[in-house]
Amino acid sequence: MRLLVVEDDPDLNRQLTTALTDAGYVVDRAFDGEEGHHLGDTEPYDAVILDIGLPKMDGISVLESWRRNGRSMPVLMLTARDRWSDKVQGFDAGADDYVAKPFHLEEVLARLRALLRRAVGHAKSEFECGPVRLDSRTGRVTVSGNPVKLTSHEYRLLAYLMHHNGRVVSRTELVEHLYDQDFDRDSNTIEVFVGRIRKKLGVDIIQTVRGLGYMLAAPG
Repeated sequence: MRLLVVEDDPDLNRQLTTALTDAGYVVDRAFDGEEGHHLGDTEPYDAVILDIGLPKMDGISVLESWRRNGRSMPVLMLTARDRWSDKVQGFDAGADDYVAKPFHLEEVLARLRALLRRAVGHAKSEFECGPVRLDSRTGRVTVSGNPVKLTSHEYRLLAYLMHHNGRVVSRTELVEHLYDQDFDRDSNTIEVFVGRIRKKLGVDIIQTVRGLGYMLAAPG
């Protein structure tokens, strides 16, 4: 999943980015409202962490503009603990959830997982396709109960397909949602990763839909 963190405090921005990257997400960063607004308006993010108190353009204005422009990605707002009015404004502007500062990074990760699950219609953190099970909370993948070791890129690709089980996902969509802006979008890396995942799982659940992309389907 590809996320955007918009936070002007350099230390907090770095802490959030590190925690999210360690959890297997691809993260783009912005340090003011204008930069964050531009990225959120032009890049396909699966979710955004957005601070309310930003320079150049405040978080509420950023979010209101996104929603007016039809940007529907889940947004987790960061608010000051004693400013209940910020929370009300945030929800009215289109926020999906909020975390009050100071917060534990584990809470941010848990709320993000919940937002991502709800966005694709899932209520729990475990995803299944045939004998393959992926737990987005622990990052664990098993086949018939046996653990499978995937690289971070392989895990992200499988997790994205699991989140969109039963739907054809194009190669372009995979590249846009799984890799940062510097990724070579003309390479055959996606095909290589799909081949590696198939080999490691030993179960044919990733179907190639010729000319369109990939789709998960249980064997048989």
